Amino acid sequence: MRQTILKASGLLAAAAISLAACDLGVDASAGSGASPDSVASGAESADGASAVQAASEAGDTTDPPSAEEALAADEDASSVEDDEWDAADAQDVALSGTSASSDSEGVTVDGSTVTVTEAGVYRLSGSLDGQVVVDAGEDALVVLILDGARIANGSGAAIEVATADDVALSLAGDSVVSDASSYDDSAEANAAIYADADLTITGDGTLTVTGNGNDGITSTDDLVIESGALDVTAADDGLRGKDSLTVEDATITVDAGGDGLTSDQDEDASRGYIDIQGGDIQVTSAGDALSAQTDVVLTGGTLDLTSGGGASAGKTDASAKGVKAGTFLIVDGAALDVDAADDGLHSKGALRLTSGAVTVASGDDGVHAEVAAVLDGATAVVTRSNEGLEAGLVTISAGTVDITASDDGINGSGSITVEAGLAATSEESDTTEDQPTAQGGMGGGMEDSGEQLDISGGTVTVDAGGDGLDSNGDMTVSGGNTTVWGPTSDGNGALDTNGAFAVTGGVLLAVGSSGMAESPTSTDGQGWIAATVSGAAGSTVTVTDGSGTELVSFTAVKQFGSVVYSGADVSAGSAYTVTVDGAATQVTAGEGGSAAMGGPGGGPR
Repeated sequence: MRQTILKASGLLAAAAISLAACDLGVDASAGSGASPDSVASGAESADGASAVQAASEAGDTTDPPSAEEALAADEDASSVEDDEWDAADAQDVALSGTSASSDSEGVTVDGSTVTVTEAGVYRLSGSLDGQVVVDAGEDALVVLILDGARIANGSGAAIEVATADDVALSLAGDSVVSDASSYDDSAEANAAIYADADLTITGDGTLTVTGNGNDGITSTDDLVIESGALDVTAADDGLRGKDSLTVEDATITVDAGGDGLTSDQDEDASRGYIDIQGGDIQVTSAGDALSAQTDVVLTGGTLDLTSGGGASAGKTDASAKGVKAGTFLIVDGAALDVDAADDGLHSKGALRLTSGAVTVASGDDGVHAEVAAVLDGATAVVTRSNEGLEAGLVTISAGTVDITASDDGINGSGSITVEAGLAATSEESDTTEDQPTAQGGMGGGMEDSGEQLDISGGTVTVDAGGDGLDSNGDMTVSGGNTTVWGPTSDGNGALDTNGAFAVTGGVLLAVGSSGMAESPTSTDGQGWIAATVSGAAGSTVTVTDGSGTELVSFTAVKQFGSVVYSGADVSAGSAYTVTVDGAATQVTAGEGGSAAMGGPGGGPR
């Protein structure tokens, strides 16, 4: 096991004990034998004390780690490597109708049930109306080569691993597996392929799985997909690795009535994670496309995710997020295209977008973290959302961020400590998931509740129907190039803070309505101008200094009544001219506009 980093301090442990005493818990994704109806109802439950204890050990959600650091804190997934076995040693098992035959001493056939009783490599070919069972020793390594095998079981799982240490399914040719149409609530083996052991899928063949009664493929331990092509249709979850789910390199298509890919171990903070390193993954799910009890770490691959019918379907009471993590959500190299009825990317702790490309269309928040959201290099484009990017602590230091939102574009609203994050995402508050917390929601009126929105680099573009940049606490722009197309209604502003608003570097252009217009709260640092000027979509706006030198010129994309501009070429106290379609207005840098108004910040999370 890797040594866990970022362990909770004594303060966090005390907070966990306090929360546990209140019988609070964190989200547990559906998938452990639940019926499809359990997902449709949006039920997310866990043992309160144990879940909070696990969350408290997971790490500092105010400062999300790198992908490497997050994986170092998780327990290594157990898998079967290709050099651990040899296909030349395979013992043949011929499947034939409702029976089978084999010369292997490690195989027994009882009617339509084929049982592998010893460690070894077995090649399955032909068709079986029945079940393949692995019941070997607890330390056994078993490899099943599915060589054009077709296995259908109308009364249970098609392939069930009852006892083994590690099992590998090696794909050769085109294989097809399907199970029963329903399961008793007491059934443990409740997937088309069910393994009560670590399960590895490898090879260069294809595997088509239909989970008629519940899940497609389930491992109660680690599920590792090394290669191959999988096409999974499931009544509930498509792929479930309880302890962890790892995709190294494979072509995967999932159509799920519950979650697409899920890991739901809620008793150990180093488990319950999803690790995607490569491959081509397409998921259509009624529930969450990717859902992990702890971390989702995406370092490679191409993912096309549609959840809950997509953004156009709109948010309902059921959780239908594109990617959902209980602790950390990290993108560092992957390419994601998300179309979600609920949040596109969602972390109950923190998220970090370091490299790669993320495109989101969302029926709710485009990118949401309860505590911290760090964007330090990735390209993140939100094409449709209620609120584009929301977290208690928002930091943008590099990359490209392009957000379109019907409400707030970037919103500093949420929790600002680990303890508050645990409380906000506990089971008690999660009965109405994403509702406002004490440190977020409607922004606490005019009060500064401590949130932070910091932009120090990158290229940021926001087109918002509500506030453009909004913080329930402080806001700082110290670098980068930020453009805000704010609201046309006077009930919101292009810039909105409840605390201090400082511009110390970079370029900031904010264009919006005048009713709630704000400007920086200080003339210290970099100069800025604020002008109450009106124009329409298509209007040409130019800012010039006293000598007539043009500082910035742009074409408005919508109606506006206010312009705020700050750049290295603006000096406090100097005169400037803002011209709209030929009509000039004189302004003095560091004067005009309004101080922080702190209007309503953030809708239901």
